[in-house]
Amino acid sequence: MCGIAGMLATDGPVGRLAGDLDGAARRMLDSIAHRGPDAEGVWADDRCLLAHKRLSIIDLDHGHQPMVNEDGRVAVAFNGCIYNYQDIARELRTLGHHFDTHSDTEVVLRAYLQWGPACVQRFNGMWGIVIRDGRDGTTFFSRDRLGIKPMYIAQVDGGVVFASEVKAILASGLFKGRTDTDGLRQYLTFQLTLGERTMFAGVRRLEPGTNLVIDREGRATTERYWDIAFGINHERTEDEWMDRLRFLLEDAVRLRMVSDVPLGSHLSGGLDSSALVGLARLALGDDAEIKTFTGAFGEGQAFDETRYAKEVAAQQKATYLETYLDERAFIDSIERIAWHMDYPEAGPGVFPQYWVSRLAADHVKVVLGGQGGDETFVGYARYLVAHLEACLRGSIRPGADRDSHANALRSLVGQLPTLEAYEPMMRGFFADGLFDEPAARYFRLMDRSAGSRRLFSADVAPDIETTFGEFEAIFNRHSDADAINRILYTDAKTHLPALLHVEDRTSMAWGLESRVPLLDYRIIELMASCPVSIKFREGRTKHLYRGAVRSMVPKSILERTDKMGFPVPLNQWMKGALGQYVRDVLLSSTAKARGLFQPEQIEAALENQGTFSRGIWGALCVELWHRRFIDQSASTKPAKISSVVAAS
Repeated sequence: MCGIAGMLATDGPVGRLAGDLDGAARRMLDSIAHRGPDAEGVWADDRCLLAHKRLSIIDLDHGHQPMVNEDGRVAVAFNGCIYNYQDIARELRTLGHHFDTHSDTEVVLRAYLQWGPACVQRFNGMWGIVIRDGRDGTTFFSRDRLGIKPMYIAQVDGGVVFASEVKAILASGLFKGRTDTDGLRQYLTFQLTLGERTMFAGVRRLEPGTNLVIDREGRATTERYWDIAFGINHERTEDEWMDRLRFLLEDAVRLRMVSDVPLGSHLSGGLDSSALVGLARLALGDDAEIKTFTGAFGEGQAFDETRYAKEVAAQQKATYLETYLDERAFIDSIERIAWHMDYPEAGPGVFPQYWVSRLAADHVKVVLGGQGGDETFVGYARYLVAHLEACLRGSIRPGADRDSHANALRSLVGQLPTLEAYEPMMRGFFADGLFDEPAARYFRLMDRSAGSRRLFSADVAPDIETTFGEFEAIFNRHSDADAINRILYTDAKTHLPALLHVEDRTSMAWGLESRVPLLDYRIIELMASCPVSIKFREGRTKHLYRGAVRSMVPKSILERTDKMGFPVPLNQWMKGALGQYVRDVLLSSTAKARGLFQPEQIEAALENQGTFSRGIWGALCVELWHRRFIDQSASTKPAKISSVVAAS
């Protein structure tokens, strides 16, 4: 896990592109120093500069980057980890390759020399890769299948600038931050951006599962080398699906235990992280130490899952470490978090995730996380809501499959009590547009614009028609798939990238490598080929997954119905110092002069409601982003955090 930065000139020497090439490289590296505190390197040829900050995980004494082949014409800068690198190295040796290190970086380099851009098809891992090939003047970029690791590219006069974080592009001095109004519109609708778009005009992210080649003349060719496909296999029994899933889960964790530095695991007390601790114990054996890291709040059991996490740690004989977070920590750190994020994505969960990552980084350099479990194994309650409506619609409307829908509807009865907490949401959801097309209905479930529309000025308020068209194109990319699979695909392309953005930034902020075994592409492909009637049997979330991990997770975890998702007690804090902080930011002269907000509506929301709504969260994030990245130099780091949070 590292940080990449660099630039590519397309119509002249790279030195002409940057002017002070050394100074630009230095500023870019300094801006992402947190990603790689262990080493750094810079390499350049006549057209390309590669800069790298290293977090040393495998082959600590070697494997420094950028790494260059024997004749110095092919160089790689790599961020991530290739978990099956040893298997690939063995194959390459049979093909005549000699290795000077034991690093996965050298495997990436030599795999490219052997197979070219197609080499990524052989990788099981997470990566953002840049390879400069001086033999033909091409520059190759690649991002892993699910987009676990980032890669940003910006067009500038005479070339491109690229990096693992946007702040490094800004630090180059070749690009000035400006607001992408379409990116802002998408954020105000979903609290995320879609596809390659970011909130910076002119900065695009390489999409997951995509390669980009820029040739000697500056022509760019993009290829999607992997995508989720729903070729349903109806031959396996449920037990066979469960056995195969169990095998892949064990193997995914086994691969991700490869490390030359200490390794631990996040542990929320939910099913996914609990299962990972059990799988880690299985992979390491009974005698190995496993450190687990848990975060919580002191505002009551609705914000505290430590009782479940402690039970899992005790069962697996793991070392249990926790941190309790408070209002002061939020106020003290939110601006630094905004700087690390580059631009806002997802909800307030970024705050506790940031601090739990700090706790982990105090003890290990690699940590396992359960990201992706809900999107892969059908884990969100909204899936049940959407499925319930589809079954109702199919049972009422005439058609050949009416009886099957009616049977499915009857099978859902036992799961309906799990929706008790969602009754207020469902009341509004079913009141308007019932039985519309699936894309429109799921868009309504994901639309967060109601609060934003009131708080933001008409110039930037969400354009629902345009945004729905963009969303619908993703939703219907697999138009022949079952509605639940189209929903899962949409989440994998929209919601999951936002969560992975948070995962990357909150871990790398502390020089911590986060590995997410549940997003092993083999597991994704397996679940995509599994019939919905098995993986979501009778509307039971994570049905197949629960069966696969039941022997290693306490019964109390398997049967939990109070899914929490790391909620933050912002409403309680709004009655105190947080309320004043939010008021000071959003009603400041700076915010008012920006013209993005409707101050009277902000005032009303703070006075009359006194709650920390999604709209207020979005407004706060947008204002803090503008202050840090649009109003001033992004390379200016916020003050160092001095807050101390309780840990044991």
